[in-house]
Amino acid sequence: MAKTAVQKDSLVPPDVREKMEHIKHKVVILSGKGGVGKSTIAANLAMAFAGRGSRVGILDVDIYGASIPKILGLEGIHPEVSNKAIIPVPGPLGSKVMSMGFLLRNADDAVAWRGPLVAKAIGQFLSDVLWGDLELLVVDLPPGTGDEILSILQSIPGVDGTLIVSTPQEVAVLGARRAIQLVQMMNVPVLGVIENMGEFVCPKCGERYRLFGDGAVQKAAAEYGVPYLGSLPLDPRIVSLSDEGTPFVISMPDSESSRAFSELVVKISEQIGL
Repeated sequence: MAKTAVQKDSLVPPDVREKMEHIKHKVVILSGKGGVGKSTIAANLAMAFAGRGSRVGILDVDIYGASIPKILGLEGIHPEVSNKAIIPVPGPLGSKVMSMGFLLRNADDAVAWRGPLVAKAIGQFLSDVLWGDLELLVVDLPPGTGDEILSILQSIPGVDGTLIVSTPQEVAVLGARRAIQLVQMMNVPVLGVIENMGEFVCPKCGERYRLFGDGAVQKAAAEYGVPYLGSLPLDPRIVSLSDEGTPFVISMPDSESSRAFSELVVKISEQIGL
């Protein structure tokens, strides 16, 4: 498939462009399939930057599976409206958070919207949310490579780049390859590929196990000419902390997982100049 420049800031509505001009950097997190820990990485990435003193916002546009409110301990909170503008929900470490999950009456409610309604909701998240001056906006996209991904990427002006998340399994890496192709087709920079759940370290004996395979993520990154940003270990505590609504970079700052994440943040900071 020939690459076509379809990511055009000139197509962005003026009200969206005006709101986004107050945000210095925008990083989009996506994956070719669900279940690879994309939202957990998005939430903790934002918290890691906030912990370094950056003014950070998180935009959760995973319309059908919004999980950022759960991960950040913000379930049941609804945003306020002032002068027809939506005020983001205050998150940990001074962050600002907006998610479809805040607009549902119950966390278990299903969202059964067709494409035009999804596009309209995403447009409102960009045009009606009063983000203010931010240094970084982390955008958590739905999994997959469908039309919604295209619409979202076309709607956000000045994207610094995307981060592709994959676990080591071949089926997940296949999805990551498709995501890389989609982003490159749109002429949006790929900041790099992140391997999640790469290695399990036994808490009792210290032995390391590659439970889901080895090398496939690095190979895909090399073949497509994009950076491989490193591997995050599989840590069962991350699952329990996410269920409790506590980001692991805050609760476990000295863990191997948090140290690996700190290295990831340094690499991203160098790329986007933050």
